Amino acid sequence: MRAPSPIAPPATIGMLGGGQLGRYALMAARTMGYTTIVLDPDPLAPAGAVADRHLVAAFDDPAAIDELAASCAVVTTEFENPPAAALDLLATRTRVAPSARAVAVAQDRIAEKTFLADLGVPVAPWTTLDPDASDALAACLPGIVKTARLGYDGHGQRRVDTVAEAATAHRDLGGVACVLERRLDLTLEVSVIVARSTRGEVATYPVAENHHVDGVLDLTVVPARIAPELADRAVGLAMTVADGLDYVGVLAVEMFVVGSADGPMLLVNELAPRPHNSGHWTLDGAATDQFAQQIRAVSGNGLGATDLTAGAVAMVNLLGDLWSGGEPDWAVALEEPMAHLHLYGKVGARPGRKMGHLTVVGDDAGSVEVRARQLRDALRRG
Repeated sequence: MRAPSPIAPPATIGMLGGGQLGRYALMAARTMGYTTIVLDPDPLAPAGAVADRHLVAAFDDPAAIDELAASCAVVTTEFENPPAAALDLLATRTRVAPSARAVAVAQDRIAEKTFLADLGVPVAPWTTLDPDASDALAACLPGIVKTARLGYDGHGQRRVDTVAEAATAHRDLGGVACVLERRLDLTLEVSVIVARSTRGEVATYPVAENHHVDGVLDLTVVPARIAPELADRAVGLAMTVADGLDYVGVLAVEMFVVGSADGPMLLVNELAPRPHNSGHWTLDGAATDQFAQQIRAVSGNGLGATDLTAGAVAMVNLLGDLWSGGEPDWAVALEEPMAHLHLYGKVGARPGRKMGHLTVVGDDAGSVEVRARQLRDALRRG
């Protein structure tokens, strides 16, 4: 099939979702000369402050969908849970990237794991949570019960050791569709940000090493401190997934590094059909950041270079907990020549809420990690 013609400025790019990911993508679009519209029901959505127009309405509001379809040359998304019906309707009237099919796979853990298995991509042992299938459940214990839909940053998950605990967790999670994944002895968590254009052109960023606290990303270090052959394998898996989805846009492929008799191996954990928190480092440490890459990809233009612009980069998330003693001391970060402060413009800091991030660039992974942690600790007042 012939690739659609590239979309050039000042055409209008639409965004479903108004969070920080949409904010940065629309900032990149406006820098390139595009007109932008965001649809988000929150009048204070961060992306709304930088878009040319902010449609304050539900994601499936018929009038808002009509407006996007009539105004936009392409519509993209910044979160993985837009209503499928809205994407399908938009796709009948304008370009939508990534496709509704690709988003639907990433929206549902059962569909996602089935897709990955069919593609031959390795995943952790898992099963759907059927209380009557005790043998299948036992084979995935000890494990983690996860809701099939709407889980993120550790939400919708329960650690279990027995079949009875799995059944209790299922009830606690409302009896919705769930999967049970075997709990693994992880060596490391990594991710690959991969971009794929309407022409099938693919570009990948260096593998990122990720550290989580309570299920929320806390620190990303690039390049990941893993063997070169393992990094090559991670990149290959990400490209396989993007091609298998016929993906258009930026996709994050999260993976586990686990030990085996044959040495470290990779298991794909989950997919995020959008720019990703673990790719925020690209704003300060890559030739083309992931948000500009998203706009290039969905508009059908050539992809940008993904080379590191420093020896290493570390990113730490700034959660609402940092505000517990009052407004953080931002001067600490702004005095550091190799640090870059990013605040998302969100109103109301609360524990666990992603309010911003801080990156440090330098010569090696160890030193930038240490300095990023030091600076975040120094921001806190009280």
